[in-house]
Amino acid sequence: MPVLRIPTPWRVYTDGQAELRLDGTTAGAMMAEMVRTYPALRPHLYNPQGELRPYVNLFLNGENLKSRQGLDTPLEAEDRLMLVPAVAGG
Repeated sequence: MPVLRIPTPWRVYTDGQAELRLDGTTAGAMMAEMVRTYPALRPHLYNPQGELRPYVNLFLNGENLKSRQGLDTPLEAEDRLMLVPAVAGG
């Protein structure tokens, strides 16, 4: 089962868990399972239209999903998906 790594600021919504093992044959299916399990995360990750917010990045085994098939990227049992929120500052 693939692993989803949760960044520290969002672990408050996953009962402090840093990694989640969730079902999903695609990155999108895994993300959907996560927000079903932890619904308080939904507004931080998705806009009201159900689209992933632009500051939410997903990396599969170190590669940005934007350079692959996005949320349609297939997952294998040994894959590691990482949520990375964009950081801005000045």
